[in-house]
Parts: sequence; C-alpha cells; structure tokens
Amino acid sequence: MSTIASKFGWDSFIIRFIFATVIVFATYNPEGMSYYDWVKEDFPAFNVYKAFVGVILVICWIILIRATLGSLGAIGIILATAFFGLLIWLIFDVFNLPTDSIRVVTYIIQVMIICVLSIGVSWSHIRRRISGQVDTDEIERDI
Repeated sequence: MSTIASKFGWDSFIIRFIFATVIVFATYNPEGMSYYDWVKEDFPAFNVYKAFVGVILVICWIILIRATLGSLGAIGIILATAFFGLLIWLIFDVFNLPTDSIRVVTYIIQVMIICVLSIGVSWSHIRRRISGQVDTDEIERDI
C-alpha cells in the first residue's frame, strides 16, 4: 500500500509547520505587518479586499483548528499546550528572558500556537507511523 499518506516524513511536517507559521503571523504579529494591523489602521474604510483576505484567514484557521481537534482531541490539545507552555517557562528561566517585553512574550506564545497546530495537523500521520493504527475518517470509500 503505497499512498501519499504513508509517505509522511519530516518534509511533510515542515510544510505543515510553515503553513501554520504563515497563518499565525499573517493574522497578527508584533511588528505591525499583519491582517490585524491592516484592518485596524483605517477601520472605517473597511473594503472588499480586507474582507476577502479575512475570509481566507478564517478558512485557514478553521482547517488548522479542525484538524488539530480531530487528531489530538481536547485532552491532547490541553497536554500539548501544557507541554509547550512549560517549555516556554523553562526557556524564560534558563535564558533569563525579559518577561516585561510584550514583543518577546508575543513571539513566544505565537511559536507555541504554531507548534500545537502543526503537531495537531500532523498527529494522525505520526500516530499511524508509530502504531500502525488508521483513523476511521481516513478509510477510502469506493463510490
């Protein structure tokens, strides 16, 4: 059985990680170059371009969140968030990063969100490689 799903590897994970990174940072980033800042800068002049890009971002977020919920579940998301949250705390402690810098904290939280989403989107493939078990929604149907 040689399907695309069985060829999941680091390159597939990196593509999902990059997709999550683009969506998270396109939505908001502390540098002021995001959808949030674009809409906020001249809100009364909201136009069709901003609405169209907003709908594309919402679609991408829904894809990421639904795939993450479907593969990790609520408990898995809580555990992944706890893991990365504690990892962030550890990084702050070890490297003595300034906790009063909103920019640093925002970037670190966004990286945590990216990690949870990219692992969530990839988890079904990772679990199948580790255990050999297939999710029920992955079974192909002959119509």
